[in-house]
Amino acid sequence: MVRSCTYGWCARFVERHQSALNFALLVVGYILYLLIGAGIFSAIELRYEQELRQELKAAQQDFLSSNPCVSQERLNELLARALEASKYGVSVLDNDTERNWDFVSSLFFTSTVLTTTGYGHTVPLSDEGKAFCIFYALFGIPVTLFFLTVAVERIMVLVTRRPVSYFHRRWAMSKSKLGAIHATCLAIIMALIFLIIPAWILFSIENDWNFLESLYFCFISLTTIGLGDYIPGEARNKEENPHPQLYRLSITVYLLVGLVFVLVVLETCCELPQMRRLRQRFYQERVRELDSETTNIIERDHMSDPTDHVTDHLRVIPSVSEQAASLQQDGKSMPYTTVSESAVDSKLR
Repeated sequence: MVRSCTYGWCARFVERHQSALNFALLVVGYILYLLIGAGIFSAIELRYEQELRQELKAAQQDFLSSNPCVSQERLNELLARALEASKYGVSVLDNDTERNWDFVSSLFFTSTVLTTTGYGHTVPLSDEGKAFCIFYALFGIPVTLFFLTVAVERIMVLVTRRPVSYFHRRWAMSKSKLGAIHATCLAIIMALIFLIIPAWILFSIENDWNFLESLYFCFISLTTIGLGDYIPGEARNKEENPHPQLYRLSITVYLLVGLVFVLVVLETCCELPQMRRLRQRFYQERVRELDSETTNIIERDHMSDPTDHVTDHLRVIPSVSEQAASLQQDGKSMPYTTVSESAVDSKLR
């Protein structure tokens, strides 16, 4: 008796707080994912970090032994100063700092700031530049988000909603299944256009990069992670990069356009009915009811052609030939009557 009451109470509690329990499991799963990722990165990279430290120490000792006139303190001061300058995009290997803040390089910098990519290889040197960066990003990032939202919505109509609506009418396939197939094909095409092909182009241009490093740069950039460990166009001589300004401008355009289409793919996946049903598992009860009520409206509005509604309403208005054929078939002598303007308006509404 006690066990049955306890089981019934637990069942009612789980049913009443289903969304909260699902959200708690989601939080726990996300924390575990973070911990697992940290453990894997630590296991992979720690050994390479130790090896690099040993190589640097060996190189430092070899330099001091070959140059006894240089003291350990002076060398450490020089290295610290060089590393400090490198944080601001100035390298001791190339004293030509004009390329960091010419117009095209500044345009590349503003694009990384507004898209929140932030490679970190070039940063403002002066206090005026840092203050302006705060002001510029404060207004520029919301404007960029608004621009990306509008651009994605317009592209979604062309590459997602109209094609899905067209094939839904032509093949009579369910929109959930058709949307999943379309999202998969779209993701593969966009990966080919904005990841594989650009990585191959960078691999052929950047002599110090292999294909994996080129693909790594494309993925890190288009997902706005922007670690800054790989920056294209950093060749030290003009023979390797004869047109640095044009090259940097091309990279800027590629990053902006690629980011837009990455968001298109993500929005296409988020609009899938399967994803909406999955999200409903973590909503509160009132939000879940509202979302379930609007699911059909969203499917009809987002995954179909807007002209379908007008066409469906117009089909209820009989044409002259249809009325004449109906009169001849029924054998009636009733004169033809036109549809009044008020009736048309009411049917359209």
